[in-house]
Amino acid sequence: MASGVQYLALLRGINVGGKNLIKMADLREAFEEAGVSDVATFIASGNVFFRAPRQRRADLAAVLESKLSRRFVTDLKVVLLTEAELRGVIEGAPPGFGRNTHRCDVIFVRKPLTATRAFTLVETKEGVDQAWKGRGVLYFARLASRASSSRLSKVAALPEYKNMTIRSWSTTTKLLAQLDARSAGSAG
Repeated sequence: MASGVQYLALLRGINVGGKNLIKMADLREAFEEAGVSDVATFIASGNVFFRAPRQRRADLAAVLESKLSRRFVTDLKVVLLTEAELRGVIEGAPPGFGRNTHRCDVIFVRKPLTATRAFTLVETKEGVDQAWKGRGVLYFARLASRASSSRLSKVAALPEYKNMTIRSWSTTTKLLAQLDARSAGSAG
C-alpha cells in the first residue's frame, strides 16, 4: 500500500504544439528523483499522479518546479491538487457546464495569480464565450458551432498565463476518475 498524500500535478506548456517535448517515462523518472512515490502519468499533456509525505503544498511545488526545470532545461510550473480539491472543482462547475453544445475547459491558476484576478483578465466574445470564477479555477465554455471565434486563445498571450494551465472538461473529469481509482486501489 502506497503511503502519503495523493496529489495530481498539472504541468503547463509541455508537449503542446511541438514545444517542450517530454517523454512520459522521463517525466515519471524525474518525479521519482524529486523524492515522491507511486508516480503515474495520464495522457502526454503533463498530468502526473503521485504520493508524497504531508507537507506545505507551496514547498512541495517549489521543489518539484526546481528539479523539473533543471532536468528538462525549461521553466516548468506546477499546479498541485488533492483528490478532494479536484472533486470540488468538478462539483463547483456552473449548472450545465460540459454539455454537448459547448466546448468546455477548466483554467487552473497557481499563486501568485488568483481566480479573481484571472477572471478580470480573460476576455469573452458575446454569443460565443462564457466564463465563471471558481475556487482556484476559471470555467470557460465556447459555443461549439462558433468555437473558432472564441477568445480563449487570447489567454495564452497574457503575461499571467505563466501561472495558468488549461484542461478540457473531459480530461478534468477523467483525472478525477483516475484519482478515485488510485485511492480505491490503495485502500484494498
